[in-house]
Amino acid sequence: MRNDRPRFRRILLKLSGEALSAGQGSAIDPQIVQRIAQEIKSVHNLGVQIGIVIGGGNIFRGLRAEAYGMDRVVADHMGMLATVINSLALGGALKSVGLNAKVMTAIEMRGVAELFVRDRAINHLDNDAVVIFGAGTGNPYFTTDTAATLRASEIGADALLKATKVDGVYDADPVQNPKAKFFSRLSYRAVIEKQLQAMDLTAISLAMDQGLPIVVFNLLKEGNILRVVSGEPVGTLITGEEK
Repeated sequence: MRNDRPRFRRILLKLSGEALSAGQGSAIDPQIVQRIAQEIKSVHNLGVQIGIVIGGGNIFRGLRAEAYGMDRVVADHMGMLATVINSLALGGALKSVGLNAKVMTAIEMRGVAELFVRDRAINHLDNDAVVIFGAGTGNPYFTTDTAATLRASEIGADALLKATKVDGVYDADPVQNPKAKFFSRLSYRAVIEKQLQAMDLTAISLAMDQGLPIVVFNLLKEGNILRVVSGEPVGTLITGEEK
């Protein structure tokens, strides 16, 4: 049952770069980006403040540095730039549906986006803007999962919502193993001890330190972002306690 009063006041939505792609050779699918923008608008209309971190895997992954025969640091910088491209694409889509969207980056890109400053970001949120955080943490070797957890902690988000292609966290890949066990609720320690692929270890450890709830859910099911924010039992909730 949907609650008219949102479950969270301020959220950090983590999107993968692949979420913007149809997976058919196009890095960014305009129709998918518009659908995501409309879903974000429906959540924003509830009065929820929204920060967003997007990966860059649809364009370039720093982890593939070895395959390209390049230095990992250089490759990670390329991955950061890919996240900025995705951030600008989503920012434009959000503006097209009537939202005030601000793109902030962890590395200075004068003329392209605003440099991330925590107080400015919070001020944007308080003034009804959706804030998209690009360029990861600004440092190599850190994933956008970690960047999302860091930004969520910095802006005082009530929860981190991680959008995926499956219904939540399983003990194995449910696409390859139909008998994979689904978890509706997990503790941070259980995710670490069971080595579950919810988020990377650094991100989970930081969330545990900050007591930041994480909800892992399926973005492919239209309306799921709103369902999570409205308090419906969607996806997997990761907190300090399993029950």
